[in-house]
Amino acid sequence: MDNDQLLERVHALEVAQATQAATQAGTAATLTATQTGASSTMAATQAGTWSTMAAGSIALIVGLFLWMAIARARES
Repeated sequence: MDNDQLLERVHALEVAQATQAATQAGTAATLTATQTGASSTMAATQAGTWSTMAAGSIALIVGLFLWMAIARARES
């Protein structure tokens, strides 16, 4: 094997290693972004659920007081 062929093979191996390293880094970044997005989505969902429940509870209480006020006004 002559020197030029050996240099070509070494260069090909270097390119393959660099490609593999970049692929692994991209995979790790994608996984991190996916996990972060899932966590953010879950937190937003929980916040939305709790705020909806709180708003519904407040509306129920206000509705009960209004109903009692209207019922007392009719009795008078």
